[in-house]
Amino acid sequence: MPGGAVIVHGTADINRIEAPVTMKAYLICAFAAFGGIFFGYDTGWMSGVLAMPYFITQYTGLPNPPASDTAAVAAFHLSARDQSLTTSILSAGTFFGAIIAGDVADFIGRRLTIILGCLIFTIGCIMEIASTSLGLMVPGRFIAGLGVGFISAIVILYMSEIAPRKVRGALVSGYQFCITIGILIANGAVYSTKYRNDTGSYRIPIGIQFVWALILALGLFFLPESPRYYVKKDRLDDAAKALSSVRGQPIESEYIQDELAEIIANHKYEMSVIPNTSYLGGWANCFTGSIFNGASNLRRTILGILLQMMQQLTGINFIFYFGNVFLTSLGTIHNPFLISILSALINTLCTPLAFYAVDKWGRRTLLIWGSIGMITSQFIVGIVGVTAGKLDAHNNPAVSSMIAFIMINVAIFSFTWGPVAWVSIGEIFPLPIRSRGVGLSTASNWMWNCIIGVITPYLVGTAKGDANLGAKIYFMWGSLCGVSLAFSYFLVPETKGLTLEQVDRMLEETSPRTSSKWVPHSTFAADMGLVDKIPGSSTEVVQVEANEKSIV
Repeated sequence: MPGGAVIVHGTADINRIEAPVTMKAYLICAFAAFGGIFFGYDTGWMSGVLAMPYFITQYTGLPNPPASDTAAVAAFHLSARDQSLTTSILSAGTFFGAIIAGDVADFIGRRLTIILGCLIFTIGCIMEIASTSLGLMVPGRFIAGLGVGFISAIVILYMSEIAPRKVRGALVSGYQFCITIGILIANGAVYSTKYRNDTGSYRIPIGIQFVWALILALGLFFLPESPRYYVKKDRLDDAAKALSSVRGQPIESEYIQDELAEIIANHKYEMSVIPNTSYLGGWANCFTGSIFNGASNLRRTILGILLQMMQQLTGINFIFYFGNVFLTSLGTIHNPFLISILSALINTLCTPLAFYAVDKWGRRTLLIWGSIGMITSQFIVGIVGVTAGKLDAHNNPAVSSMIAFIMINVAIFSFTWGPVAWVSIGEIFPLPIRSRGVGLSTASNWMWNCIIGVITPYLVGTAKGDANLGAKIYFMWGSLCGVSLAFSYFLVPETKGLTLEQVDRMLEETSPRTSSKWVPHSTFAADMGLVDKIPGSSTEVVQVEANEKSIV
């Protein structure tokens, strides 16, 4: 073709040809999912470090008491205030990082935003390592949190935009899998250094995080940018090249031409509905429409925010943040560090079940049945804790059954609410507001993560003025899982097997309870009657007669 022109073919066929899923697509998404290591590792190391004898002495001035002095051992811990502050301040940083990251990703691109997040995280990590008191640890945790916020929000956005639709759920679930790996590695690192009688006891686990930042930042220089970002910026030549790269097909192939035509047409349709693209107008667009209209931006934004809120209110991070403290209170646990490693191991081993289940059974189904399973296991923990466990604080069978059902709860979460909440928020937003919508949803995750980190030490603390709930806290988590069950049933749509553009159409035409039965019946490219021509140096989009059924 002269001038290197590439003809873009659109089609009205709802079963249009789709590029086969290549190993390259798997590897790109798998590497991007590595960003979950940051999230998981930071979640995992804090629980162990808070229970380290040297760390407690360093930060409180209390001497490490002999095991025979039970009163001193009971008092040998950071105050609820300090536990709350050091745990929750990272989540506060990630909240603001996730909010900011959406605009940055629209300005400089998805890849560069993640790389910038790695650099910010590194600065915070240096401050954490250098600290010998809360005066430097707290701001270091906050700055590291800003970086994690950038990474956690944009990795999901990037993966959702480049993953093939047939395996998008499985690939995005890889992010949650990396979170679990991060938690497991953190628990192992803490376990190996916990009895060191020097600053290496906490500095070594913290310092390992440099490795994750280096690997992710360097690797992203070699990955392609999201083609949907280029479409949003009206750089259609670059979009074609990026799509060709992630699909492993030549630009002129029918696979690439059809998918690119649909992305462009969908974006033009959404921009005709959402014309205000100014900075404040862009944020306002996230909240336009009626809450009763499933396709409105307001409804989608609320859905994304609530999905991430519900994920945190399952109580999963209670065991990861404060598991050592809680397990020690049960009386018969002599090495709570090992139990924490067990929970992290179960979390890691069970998450890959989602790779199959999320695209086989669907997002909505996993959320509903995951809620039911967690309600059951958490109420059993609470009932045993206030009956047999309360009557005898050293009742080994009671404690063992509580630990067993805590582990079952972790297992259920690991392949339902853990990955599926992330998969869903990457799918429900239209391109004009996708980066901000995902950012708001991720910020919700971290805000509730922060709230849980702040209040939990007071809920289970035994000092004067603390709630001292003990095992009764599992009644609270179980009840909140009941709320998540109702939320999933009435408000969460099914999005499996659809392109991101088809999700838009499905939300317009169905309700959450009927969404699983919806099938595509047209394409945006055909409905808009566009002829998309992408020459080698410029892009031209012109209208054709409405009765034409293809894009030439």
